[in-house]
This record gives sequence, structure tokens and C-alpha cells, in this order.
Amino acid sequence: MRRFSIIVVVAFLLSLFCSGTLLAQDTLKLSIPLPLTGTQAKFGEMEKRSYEIAAEEINAKGGIKGKKVVLDFEDSQGKPEISRSIAEKLIDVKKQPVIFGDYSSSCSKAIAAVADERKVPYLVVTGAADDITQQNYKYVFRMNPPNALYAIGLISFLKEVVKPKTIVILYESSDFGTSGAKDMAMHAEKMGMKVLVYEKYEKGAVDFKPILSKVKAAKPDVIYMVSYVMDAALLMRQIKELRIDSKLFAGGAAGFALPEFVVNAKDASEYVVTATLWSPQVKYKGAKEYADKYKKLFKDYPSYHGAEAYSALYIIKDVLERAKSLNPEDIRVAMKATKMETAFGP
Repeated sequence: MRRFSIIVVVAFLLSLFCSGTLLAQDTLKLSIPLPLTGTQAKFGEMEKRSYEIAAEEINAKGGIKGKKVVLDFEDSQGKPEISRSIAEKLIDVKKQPVIFGDYSSSCSKAIAAVADERKVPYLVVTGAADDITQQNYKYVFRMNPPNALYAIGLISFLKEVVKPKTIVILYESSDFGTSGAKDMAMHAEKMGMKVLVYEKYEKGAVDFKPILSKVKAAKPDVIYMVSYVMDAALLMRQIKELRIDSKLFAGGAAGFALPEFVVNAKDASEYVVTATLWSPQVKYKGAKEYADKYKKLFKDYPSYHGAEAYSALYIIKDVLERAKSLNPEDIRVAMKATKMETAFGP
């Protein structure tokens, strides 16, 4: 009787194992690092929603190589050290043959180092610091423009319409903020604009008035800011409180491009322009459909961060379907050969 019980238990465990294996054969589970808590959670939430919209669409059309896509999200909290440990877990424990995602430049940079060291392809989705893809990495790719290209549209607007003579540059002391400010200073010099104030601040600052006093005294034609969403809103509210006037208040994308900027800055957001990488009005195939679907579900249009995440999953689909196998080296070869247009663009 005891032996029979053991046989039954073993048979039951084997049946569970086999059904689990079958399930694994029918699904493709992909884990994505994102900041779901902490100061960057708004960006993470938008990207998570966008990945899920893409996954639902992909699954409705047969999945990836006939497998249903199942997404799992790992909370990096916007901290590079956590992003690094997530990447190590995905590669070493979960044996995921490709990594994509996370939000900030510093987190993307941490993942890139791990991915290249472990020889697993990594697709940078929103991390913008130029130097992420200037390390001679073999396994790191990016689908988004680097920071040096973020303000190109704004630059031509300044040059052809505003024609300012002076500019102030304020930026958050992150990889993204630092490289964005540096690039704008370079463009300003080329256009003959004099940089009157070039000042960084620590993210999460609550009092910008010491810096803004310098700005008010300088009387610049343009105030250019590279900030995340809460800092962007607070900067503009305090600029209004101090009655600082300029020809143009301009944001370097990021926080200024989020719907929450208008909500948090309120009337201080009026007449602020911002660089952005994408808009619901762009003519790329699928862009309007994605934007309308997002708005219907979540009551507001997404910023470019959402469009990048949405499009990233389609890039992963394209890569995995062209790869000879799910071996990281075959995926790397396929990713390097990628040429497609997404809702985010070519």
C-alpha cells in the first residue's frame, strides 16, 4: 500500500511537471525591468501599460513564433544597483536570452554592462545618455535617439523662429540631465547664443529659488530645463512666483513631455514648449491606433516613453521571429540586422 502511494505521488508529480513543460512550450515569458515604485514610477507605469497593450495585440495575432507572450515586470525602483541585480537574475537564473527595458539612463547603463559581459543582447528602450552606446559593446543596441538628438526639433525652432541671443541651462544631476545640458550648450555655442547660467540641481529638490534668483538677474532670452516630471512642474511654479520672464521657457523632453507636467504645474505650464521624440499626431503606421487605445483605457494620451515601450515589444517580436534560434548569439545577429518601422518610427 505504501509503495502504491509513492507510485501515485510520483505519477502525480510527473503529470504536473509534464503539464508545466507543455505550458512552457505554448508560452514565451519575458521579464522586463521598470521603475514601478519611487520617483520614476510614472514613467514605469506608462511603459508597463504600453508593453501590455502591445502584448495583447501580438497574442491576438498568434503571438511570437506561435507562442503566447506572457510579460513579467521587475521593479528596479529607478536604482542602477537594483537594475544590475535584475539583469543578473534574468540572465543567470531565468536564462532569458534577450533583455529589454528599464527607464533611466543610469539603470540602462547598469544593465548594458551586465548584458555585454554575459553576452546576452540588450535593447535600450528609453535610456538616453549618449555614452550607453559608446562603449564598443557588442551586445547592446538602442531603439531610441540618444540625448544628443533629443532637442533637434527645438534647436531648429530656436534658430529659425525665436532667434535668441542668450540662454540659461538648468538640469538635473543625472546621466540624462548632464548629457542633455551639455548637448544644448554645444548647440547654443554653434548658434551664437551666450550661456548666462549653466547650473545643475539634485533631483527631488524642493527649493529652486537660490538658482532662480541668478536666472532672474541674468535676464536670458531662453530658459532651457532638463528635468523629470515633479522637478519640471516645481521649477515652472517657482519661476512664475518669482515673476521671471523670458522669450521662451523650454523643456528638454522627459518630465516636460508627460501629461502630469500640465496637471502639476497648472497655469505655470502655459506657454512652455518642450522637445519630444514622438506625438500622437505623427504619421507612422500604428501610432494613432496605439495612442487612441491608450487614451481610451487610461483617459490620457501617452508621451513618447509609452510609444517607445509599445514599439520595443514589436521589435523583440521581429527579432525573435527572424533569429535562427533562441540562442543569445543568434538573437544578437538578428537584432543587428533589424530594419523596420514601428509606431515610434523607423
